[in-house]
Amino acid sequence: MEVLSNLNNFFKNLFSKNSDFGGSDGEQNGSPRRNSYKRVSTLITVVSVILIALIVAFNSSYQVKEQEQVIILTFGKPTGIASSGLHFKVPFMQEIRKVDTTIKGLTIGYKQDSGESIESESLMITGDYNFINVDFFIEYKVADPIKALYASQSPISILKNICQSSIRTVIGSSNVDDVLTTGKAEIQAKTKELVLEKLSVHDIGIQIINITIQDAEPPTSEVMEAFKQVETAKQSKETAINNANKYRNEKLPAARAEIDKIIQDAEATKARRENEAIGQVARFNKMYEEYIKYPEITKKRMFFEAMEEIMPGLEVIIDNGDGSTQKILPLKSFTENNKAGGNE
Repeated sequence: MEVLSNLNNFFKNLFSKNSDFGGSDGEQNGSPRRNSYKRVSTLITVVSVILIALIVAFNSSYQVKEQEQVIILTFGKPTGIASSGLHFKVPFMQEIRKVDTTIKGLTIGYKQDSGESIESESLMITGDYNFINVDFFIEYKVADPIKALYASQSPISILKNICQSSIRTVIGSSNVDDVLTTGKAEIQAKTKELVLEKLSVHDIGIQIINITIQDAEPPTSEVMEAFKQVETAKQSKETAINNANKYRNEKLPAARAEIDKIIQDAEATKARRENEAIGQVARFNKMYEEYIKYPEITKKRMFFEAMEEIMPGLEVIIDNGDGSTQKILPLKSFTENNKAGGNE
């Protein structure tokens, strides 16, 4: 509006100067000069209207990118939020403030640009009273633009303080072995849960996406070397256990097969012995039945059958009377020889 006013004053001054230089002519030809002034005034008015319309049109629309959100201010007070796309506002009454909603990173324990360690942030004490340097990387984004801009003076500083407090709380309740080796995932999860709980209380419009342990190491090289040796020993232990399990898995099937074979052989021997015993019992019962019927005959029969089994392996020793002995085997051959000699 000030530009238009200055432009209008310029044309008026120009016209008045032309009138002063030609005063007598103006008196004689007053009507054409008045017409020229009217035409200039009309031109100025048209130009002013066009400029005002362009300014109003330019200030009444705005474009929001996909990764942005816009806070609409009406007379300086937040009254709404606009997402991506083309939007309109009331010029000279409403203003906009764009907020980046992309995921951003925050480092704790080191500088993000140079990677230089910040010991005042990274040095912590564990639950078993060991010192350790731990670096964290925090991913966050703006969830509520109005609260992120107006709920606090420095929401990022508040977020960093909350993260540092939560990290020290979790590290202070963890063992140093867990921080250095196998407990990192659990520590990250506990830290994120604690940060989310504190952010819900402060409500600064910031949302945590992820918390990651970038690095964890003892503060001195001697302690670091000792922990490396401990880790190597743990790995050797795991290797020995795996080898033992492998050996067991290889030998166990063969041992089980051998056990099954022994059991099967024992079962077969058991069945054979049982069958033999049952057969002998049945044979004895038959013999007893015959003995009851004909005891004398059965006794003799049993005697002869026993002799028939014993005699083939019997050794006959004859005393010659002079202290010498003579062994004759088998008895059958001896009897056959006697018969042969008698025949001769």
